[in-house]
Parts: sequence; C-alpha cells; structure tokens
Amino acid sequence: MSSHHSGYFGEFGGRFSPEVLIGALDELERTYLSLKNKNRFKKEFKELSRDYSGRPSRLTFAPRLTEAWKGAGIWLKREDLNHTGSHKINNALGQALIAREMGKKRLIAETGAGQHGVATATAAARFGFACTVYMGEEDVRRQKLNCIRMEMLGAEVRPVISGSGTLKDATNEAMRDWARTVADTHYVIGSVIGPHPFPTIVRDFQSVIGKEARKQMKKKTGALPDAVVACVGGGSNAIGIFSGFLKDKKVRLIGVEAGGRGDMAGDNSASITFGQVGYFHGTRSLYIQTDQGQIQNVHSVSAGLDYPGVGPEHAHLAVSHRAEYFKIGDDAALDSFLEAARMEGIVPALETAHAFAFAKKLAPEMGKKANILICLSGRGDKDVAEVARLKGIRTDV
Repeated sequence: MSSHHSGYFGEFGGRFSPEVLIGALDELERTYLSLKNKNRFKKEFKELSRDYSGRPSRLTFAPRLTEAWKGAGIWLKREDLNHTGSHKINNALGQALIAREMGKKRLIAETGAGQHGVATATAAARFGFACTVYMGEEDVRRQKLNCIRMEMLGAEVRPVISGSGTLKDATNEAMRDWARTVADTHYVIGSVIGPHPFPTIVRDFQSVIGKEARKQMKKKTGALPDAVVACVGGGSNAIGIFSGFLKDKKVRLIGVEAGGRGDMAGDNSASITFGQVGYFHGTRSLYIQTDQGQIQNVHSVSAGLDYPGVGPEHAHLAVSHRAEYFKIGDDAALDSFLEAARMEGIVPALETAHAFAFAKKLAPEMGKKANILICLSGRGDKDVAEVARLKGIRTDV
C-alpha cells in the first residue's frame, strides 16, 4: 500500500492504494494539474457546461413550502434541471475531458442511485468512450429506470451481487476492474471519496454549484443565505455547494445524512454521526465499522446515500466544526419527497428529500427573517416506482 503526502484535509484524505494503481493516480494528478489552468480546457469545459448541461442551474424560491413551514424563506438550487437530471454531470464531463487528454479509450464508474452512472454513460457517448458501470444488485432493482437509461446510452451495466449489493460493493468491483485495465481505462469516481486526487478533482468540478448559488442569492435577496442544507452520502453535491460559502463564517453549512430505519448498526448510513476514523477505498475518513474495524453493511431508502463512509473533506469540516451534520430517517425523507411534489410541483431525488426534511425542522427555528438554501441535487423520476411501492400509492391507474 502507498500513502501520499498531499491531498489531505486536516487529518483526513491521502492515498492508500495498491501499488498497481499508483502510476494511474500519479498520471491523473499530473494531467489534472496541467489541464486545470489551461485556457483551452477551461473554455471547453465552460462551453460543455453551458451548451450541453444547461448551466447555470436556476435558483428558485419555494413559496408554498416557505408558507407551510412557517419560518425561513426556502430557496432551491436546481441541479435537477441539469442534463441527465442531477449534479453528477458536472463531474462526469470534467473527468471525461481528463480521460481524453490521457488517451484513455474506456470509462468505468460505480453508481448507487444511478445518476452518476447515467452521467458517466452520457459523457462516454458524447466523447466516444466505451463505458462500463458497476451497480449493486439491490440498487439495480430499485433504480431500474436508470439502468435502462445507461444501456440505451451504450454503457454496459454490471450488477454486483457480493456483500449487500449496494454502492460499497459496486465501488469495490469498479476498483478491481481499474486495477486490471489501468492502461486504457479511466475510473470516473462519482463522489468526493477515494484516493487522492479524486476528492479534490470531484470537489473542484462540483464547486460550480456553490459559486453560482452565492452570486444568485446575493442578486435575488441582497444577502448570503443564513444556512445552506444538502444531503450527504459520499458528499459531492454538498461539498460543491458548501465550497461557495466556506469562508463566510456566518453562513451555517448543514449536511444531512441517511438516518435509515434507526440508530442500530446496519440500519443507517450516517457516517459522520456514527462513524470512526478508518481506511477504505483508498482514503482516510470516517466509516461505519464493527468493533474489529470491518466496514459495516449500511442502509438507506435512497440508493445514493447508501454508503458506509463520507468524503475526507466532509470529515474535516465536521471535526473542525465548520459544518454541522445531522441525520434524517427513511420515513421523514419519504414524506418530504411527496410534500415537495405536492406543494411545489417538483419531484426531488430521494437523496435530496433528506435535505428537505431537515430544512422543514430548521425553518421555524431560524425565523421569518432568515433564508435557507437547499441544494436540490437531483430529480426523483428514478425513485417514483420505489416510493409508490413503499407508500402504497396506486400504480394500476
């Protein structure tokens, strides 16, 4: 195993990877550092973001939720309106440009909710890469729509039956694939997890959310938001929006983890709430572990939050008290999913519904003079069948 001297956020981060991947990680870091300040790269990425994904994404006020929650004004950063329906396209397009620069012919990805898989398959189709997406068997069942989308985009979806058949297991298989095919393949990690430089690269590509939101809030309200709320699994949408406000000490940054079915081991995936320092998927961060240090199986109703760890930058923000992290259970998230749909005509991703559920509790506490900004990280088409099943909503009409 090899550690890496850079890529730390306080005590978290680094590179703890098999030797077979060190060359690829070094190449990735070199290529990214040389590309990121080049005008041709910045111009192409900006044009893709604007003309292909539809950035800047809108900032919209939620009048009926604001009224119903009897407190702070509720604002939504609409990443659900991006091409492919979530924030994941920001990172997939950026990493596809890096892969092309490195001369790779194939992209692989892990996916939970399928949104990162769809974004990677989309970028692969746009640039002509072969594409393989690893997805846990349980997630294939509950996110079938996105599996079909990926196949239609030309990607091969490989279901993973090991472990709990969720995001952790899909990531394991993607890492194994990359170790075997590193010469011609780039692994597009979808969250701010994994060995350095991935947490930095993904954060940088997602920081567009925070930069835009900061300007938009100032323009629409004349001030910064009082609180920024985002769901956290690995943590890419949250770190993206947080990054625009990190230096503004008066702005509360709030990450919402999956509280699942309860506080017992295996019933949630709230890694900051219940995790301990450990090493997994190439980085030092907070993970839900057994007393012997084995990674636990975890649970969330939302496939995208169903991961036993959190990105190292989030771990650092938690222990340094710059950001606060809370958990929201499955039932509250399901209720907020339907509430947003019925009150605002917006069907949010189940992941995002966790952020809505926490904002609902926060709004009356903050009062009517305050503003809360929610990162609406993705749309919920992918979750409709599963929510209908769990809530007993008729599907035979």
